[in-house]
Amino acid sequence: MRTRPLLALAGVVVALSVSAMSPASAAGTVLTTGSAGGDAVATGDVLSASLATGTAATLYSSATGTSGVSCSASTFTAGVVDNPAASGTATESVTAHTFGGCTSNVIGVLGVSGVTVNNLPYTTTVGSDGTVTVTPASGSTIQTTVKLSTLLGTINCVYQAPGLSGTASNTDNSITFTNQQFTKTSGSSLCFSSGYFTAKYAPVKDTSVSGSPSVFVN
Repeated sequence: MRTRPLLALAGVVVALSVSAMSPASAAGTVLTTGSAGGDAVATGDVLSASLATGTAATLYSSATGTSGVSCSASTFTAGVVDNPAASGTATESVTAHTFGGCTSNVIGVLGVSGVTVNNLPYTTTVGSDGTVTVTPASGSTIQTTVKLSTLLGTINCVYQAPGLSGTASNTDNSITFTNQQFTKTSGSSLCFSSGYFTAKYAPVKDTSVSGSPSVFVN
């Protein structure tokens, strides 16, 4: 008489076990889509973000000043290399980082011909606490070349940094970099000696998933 209840109980246990192993429950990872604790971002997915609405990417000559270069457009693209369980650290590879609509208010500069990010790809890690770290390949450096138009022609200002630190927020699915210091390694006297990079990218989206849902950090 107890055989059927026992079989029924066994069936419930099996069903719960299968449910626990389903892809939807793999959401306990550092990066998820849809919501915090949502669906896990798959390894190999491509993440992308542009500047938050109403903001600009700036490279100023000082951390408190407003003299330098300002860009109204910027976008980064990164592939997910590793997305471990929450409380861990996810790893991405930044394969593209572009800037557009750039202007300069530096005396003697007529305009900005372009801003190019060199030495890609960069490795980016995202911790469960929202800490974002960008590092170059071993033996390389993070480098940006700013082309300025002057009365004497175009000059190249090359800036380098050993790494960048930012912060990810689930409030608006953003990544923010504030006053990240670069040092001029080559260029004329019109190139300021140090550059402080500030930019906010939002929302970060998983473009490999239908509808490109926003990415959350757990």
